[in-house]
Amino acid sequence: MHGLKAKLLHAKRYSEKVQMKKTLKAHDERNVKRPDSGTVSEGALPTYLLDRENQRDAKALSTALKQKRKDKAAKYAVPLPKVRGIAEDEMFKVVRTGKSKTKAWKRMVTKATFVGESFTRKPVKMERFIRPMALRYKKANVTHPELKATFQLQIIGVKKNPQSPMYTQLGVLTKGTIIEVNVSELGMVTTGGKAVVAKYAQITNNPENDGCINAVLLV
Repeated sequence: MHGLKAKLLHAKRYSEKVQMKKTLKAHDERNVKRPDSGTVSEGALPTYLLDRENQRDAKALSTALKQKRKDKAAKYAVPLPKVRGIAEDEMFKVVRTGKSKTKAWKRMVTKATFVGESFTRKPVKMERFIRPMALRYKKANVTHPELKATFQLQIIGVKKNPQSPMYTQLGVLTKGTIIEVNVSELGMVTTGGKAVVAKYAQITNNPENDGCINAVLLV
């Protein structure tokens, strides 16, 4: 990697390393007692306490970090934390090309897929991954866990496919995939009063078997 992309990647990795070092340092010092200059006691102190300094235990800092991590994990908790792995042979079908059908570099996706509105197919001779029109989906039946109601919402994009980053890039929709759906018609608002346009949802069924996409909204 060269140029501006390399610089951006280096800056990102550097900030991650700095943050990791700070976390490790805080963890190492969790049992170290330090003088606390922040707290000022009200009223007069007894003579036997005048030469002592208030102490601040670093264990509280470590506990706060752990709690923050737990909160972050809970925020992104999903209905299906584990899914069955899918082999490449099951995901793709080999398409043989050429005059004597000796070339086998093309693959046809056998699972449900999503392609955006502005999607344009590559020329047939240059297209490696074929996504059949019959297995392309634009809408999903999304269930709101708190309202206990199901809505048919427009799919905006594929956020993450747990099987592989390549499947995420191809827009493959399998069980456990996180998709982004348009929730503007539900009238959801943030705590600040702004309208929510899109939210994430997790697919809970096998779309290629059912002929539709069922998902649970992540709230």
